[in-house]
Amino acid sequence: MGKEVIDIVEIHSRKDLKRFVEFSFFLYSKNPYWTPPIISEEIDTLDQAKNPVFKNAKAHYFLAFKKGEIVGRIAVMINWIEVNTLQKKKVRFGWFDVIDDMNVTKALMEKAHAIGLENGMDFIEGPVGFSNMDKAGMLVKGFEESNTMITWYNAPYYYDHFKNLGYEDLAVWVEYEIKLSSFEASPEKIKKFSDLMLERYALKILDFKSKKEIIPYVEKMFVLLEETYGKLQTFVPIQKHQIQQYKEKYFRYIHPEFIKCIANQNNELIAFCITMPSFTKALKKANGKMFPFGFIYLLKALYFNSRASFYLIGVHPKYQNKGVTAIIFNEMQKTFNKQGYHIVETNPELEENSSIQNLWKNYEHRLHKKRLTVTQKLKKGATT
Repeated sequence: MGKEVIDIVEIHSRKDLKRFVEFSFFLYSKNPYWTPPIISEEIDTLDQAKNPVFKNAKAHYFLAFKKGEIVGRIAVMINWIEVNTLQKKKVRFGWFDVIDDMNVTKALMEKAHAIGLENGMDFIEGPVGFSNMDKAGMLVKGFEESNTMITWYNAPYYYDHFKNLGYEDLAVWVEYEIKLSSFEASPEKIKKFSDLMLERYALKILDFKSKKEIIPYVEKMFVLLEETYGKLQTFVPIQKHQIQQYKEKYFRYIHPEFIKCIANQNNELIAFCITMPSFTKALKKANGKMFPFGFIYLLKALYFNSRASFYLIGVHPKYQNKGVTAIIFNEMQKTFNKQGYHIVETNPELEENSSIQNLWKNYEHRLHKKRLTVTQKLKKGATT
């Protein structure tokens, strides 16, 4: 009996991008832990006419077919800022999903390798997006936990496929679930330390009551983000034209009181934290569609919730390891208690980021998810 034929087809149109996005809905339709994205938002992210990242990037999208049925997908990307400015000759892959058939994974990855070689790249890494603001990492722990709106979900066999194909682990991220007590019952040393650091460095908390008040600080946050993470292995500078796109994509999900900024005595922004109410349940109800009811589910989640997710934290290097993260979490604790929140999930944190993880040790917590990227050198004439 002959080997089953796997056809890898490159796609271009928005109609086919919709099929590309909807494959994950087919693959995980019966999985209670998978949180679907909003289909239109996913298509806009991948559409070269919609996403300004393509001023500095290119992408190819492939679907895998077996007997006429879609059995896998992959986005293959090159970020030219990363290649030309950072001198990392890397081809990226993301939006990767497959059935449990290693031959499908192998066929898709061979296409990704070919794109990398055609463009003079040295190695491949994924799953990642176009930049640090996109989803990243393959789940390797926490398969019975729901993904948040800013992370991917995948089945356990993905990692097995890549290991069998000889890929090596690269960046590793961990995620924590933290239980929130009342502010009065929260760790006393955190509260005292927070007050001490505010006084010692003459810092002040900036609270926001409306989204309009946040707008003047958005670009400053992105500048601070680069200052915070610029030296990490995974960071690629975010271009100004991308800031507007990220603001438009996520601003609708922002609750003003869930953003905290810290300024020094010269009114310079030295730290910020963006937290969001959890949209996991709302996204599951919406099932990829904003209309007719999806936006209502999301709006309810914005104001009626008991679970939150950390999205971004930035601290200027001059103030790192000086207790600023304790100040941020202390202030967020007040907001969480006021709003009736009981649980907060961290965003994926690089495993080596011990300074922030040490903070969670003061609270009841559990490391509930772990994800990583895999890598392999590109070789002419070689297959995965």
